[in-house]
This record gives sequence, structure tokens and C-alpha cells, in this order.
Amino acid sequence: MITVALGSIMMQMDATMTNIAYNTLLKEFDTSLLTIQWITTGYLLAMAAVMALSGWALERFGARTMWSTSIGLFLLGSVLCGTAWDAHSLIAFRVVQGLGGGMVLPLGMAILAQEAGPSRLGRVMGVLGIPSALGPVLGPVVGGAIVDDWNWRWIFFINVPVCIAAVVLAWRTMPTRQSRSAGKLDVLGLLMLSPACAVVVFGLTEVGKYGSFADRHVVIPLAVGFLLLAAFAVHALRTDNPILDLRLLKVRSFLSSSAVLFFASVALFGAVGVLPLYYQQVRGHSAVEAGLLLAPQGLGMAVSLSVVGKLADRTSARLLVISGLGLTGAGSLVYTQLGAHTNEVLLSSVLVLCGAGIGMVMVPAMAAAIRYIPGPVVPRASAANRIIMQIGSSFGAAVLILVAQNRINHLLGTKTPTADGLAAAYGNTFWWVMGFAAVSVLLAWLMPTRPKPHPTGEVVAPAL
Repeated sequence: MITVALGSIMMQMDATMTNIAYNTLLKEFDTSLLTIQWITTGYLLAMAAVMALSGWALERFGARTMWSTSIGLFLLGSVLCGTAWDAHSLIAFRVVQGLGGGMVLPLGMAILAQEAGPSRLGRVMGVLGIPSALGPVLGPVVGGAIVDDWNWRWIFFINVPVCIAAVVLAWRTMPTRQSRSAGKLDVLGLLMLSPACAVVVFGLTEVGKYGSFADRHVVIPLAVGFLLLAAFAVHALRTDNPILDLRLLKVRSFLSSSAVLFFASVALFGAVGVLPLYYQQVRGHSAVEAGLLLAPQGLGMAVSLSVVGKLADRTSARLLVISGLGLTGAGSLVYTQLGAHTNEVLLSSVLVLCGAGIGMVMVPAMAAAIRYIPGPVVPRASAANRIIMQIGSSFGAAVLILVAQNRINHLLGTKTPTADGLAAAYGNTFWWVMGFAAVSVLLAWLMPTRPKPHPTGEVVAPAL
């Protein structure tokens, strides 16, 4: 668990630290924001492209080999990024980073799930959630301090000792067994699924740039991505050993929990992209200050994860998820009333509530999604889980930024925007958060309650 958490938190922090350096990189390379944003977009596309491969690779080569390879590739990408000489070289090296980082989370989830077994799955998912809680909190603060006091290159060089420690620990703790059921790599499926995920994520990132889902720069990649996904679905249902087995959807817990994770990711992580803009544009805070003001969410998640992990092993996942969505919905209701002078102590307190809700949703839903999956299939189920969450969070960020931008454009078109007007524009986006949370609640009712063990001691998977 320590080995997996170490590798995961490194990857989570890296993503948020890089965003803080945008302004510095614009000046360093004398380029445009449209070029600089590819530093993140290229990273996300590379991550999305390799996620589908992680399940088969874990079965074929074993946990120790694949974990060390992924971390090693991320380490190589980090060193190259730190030595980049212009924006284009940095973008290329970020793609190398993404190819390694994209497999870290699905591999970590699958390894822990296999080692812990169904009875302890909630606890290990709680541990895996710690990087998700600390990364968005520590990343902007550490990244801001590095950019202000050192040099932007250290945002990448700081990964080196963490990567080395993660690899050394892996060779001491990771299992080496391989699965005979891995079979041959489904090359055709991979050639459809990986580009499909990458193109869909790219299309969603373009929404924020062009301000509409109807723009051709958004419609074309989304259409291509969904056509590839449809083609892959046909292929997967006709193939004995697909890269991602869609027959997993016959398991009620996997289908319902994955649906909840998609819409919950939209609601929970989409809002994270809007709040820093409110704090900087309306309240006049710096990037580091905005990062610190988001820290209470990590605190709420940390408290929640310390409790929910154990509860998820003996309490109804449905109950925990609905309770967590209720906390998130209550917090979002407060944020719908954002103003230019809303008490920041109140906002921070509400963020603690939202963070606790995130922990109560993600851990039980992730555990329930793979708790009843047969052991040999867990790696591919974990990969599917991460793909669903990745697309959900990308979709959420695109939708909420689009809503906020449209509100702001409306203000600019009618009159000179006031601070209260801008605050209201950001506040209106949280009605969408509540809407997605409400959809998640409806889907959560389809999740099974914790079943009684079978007389043989095995856990019986609920049928669809």
C-alpha cells in the first residue's frame, strides 16, 4: 500500500504543479497560451492512450515489472522535461511522462485489489484515495513555491527521488506472479480503444478553448472518438480475449458503480477547475493563495478516507455513496450563492464538507465496482474503471468551464462586468454540479447492498 501510494501521489502532484507554472512558461519560452496548454493536453492524451493496456500488461508481465516500468518511464519523462529547451520539446517530453503516468493508477488499484481480496478492498481503496486527496492540495502550493523561489525545472526534477524510492520499494514488496490467462495482446482492440479514449479526452479539452460543444474543433474529435468506441464495443463482444472485456457490464455491481463513478467524477472534479478561477479573478488571490484556499477540501477527504475505507468493507456501498453525494450537494448549494464578498471562512468550511463527500463516494464506489469481479479479471476491470473516471472528470471540467465562460461572455456582451456579476457567473456553474450529483444519486440506488457471504466463504456476485 505504501509503495502504491508513493507512486500515485507523485503522479497526482505533478499534474497540478505544472498548471501553476503556466505564466512562468509563457515568459520563459515567449509563446502563446494555446501552445502552452498542450503541456497538459499532451500529458492527458498520453495517459488516456495507455490506460487500456495496463490490465493486459499486468496479467502478462506481473506487478513488479509493470509498476517499475511505468514509474521508470515517468522518471525518464520528468528528467527530459526538466531539460526542455523550448515549448515544443517540453510538450513532447510531457507525452513521455504521460505514457508512464497513465498506467500508474490502474496498476496500483489492480495490484492492491488482488493482494487484499474482497474482504479488505474498502480499506485499500481508502489508502489509494489518499494521493487523490493530497495531490490537488500539495501540488499548487509546492509548485507555486518552486516557481517563485527556485526554477520551474525543479517541478520535474523533484520527481526523481520519489520515483527512485517507488522503484526500490517495488522490488522489495511487489508480487512477481504472472497470469496464464493473459493470452495474446488484442492489438486490433488496442488500436481502436486507445485512440478513442485519447480523442474523446482531446475533444473535451477543446471545449474550454472554443467555448461550445457545437464548434467543429470539438464535434469532429468527439464524433471520431465515439465512432471508435462503438467499433471497439462490437469487436470486444465478438472476441474471446479483448483488451477490455465489456462482458464485465453483466455484473450489476460493476455496471452501476461505474456509472456512478462517471457522473460523480463530473460533479466532484469538475468543480475543482472552477473554484481557483473564482478566487483569482473575483477575490484577487495569487495562484499559491488559491491553492491554499482549496486545501480544506483535502482535509475533508483525508478525514473521510480514514473512516470510510473500513466502513466500505462492512457497510452498504449504496448508503455511503448516497450520503457522500448528499454532503457534496449541500456544499454545492452554498456555492451557488457565491458573491464578491462571501465569507471565506464559510467557503473553506463548506470545502471540508465537500471533501468528506468525495471520499464517501469514491472509495465505496471503486471498491464495489471490482469487489465481485473474479480475481484474474481484476486488472482489466481496474483499467476500465480508471478510463471511465478519466473521461468523466474531463467531461466535467469541460462542461463547467463552458458554463462559466458562457455566463461571463453574456456579462461582457451586455455591460461591464462587476465583481458580483463574475461571482454569480461562477456560482451558477454549481447548479450543474448539483444536477450531476442528483443523477449520481439515482444511479446509486442501483448499486447492490453488501451481500452475505456464501456458505463456502466466497462472496456471491449480485446478478444484473
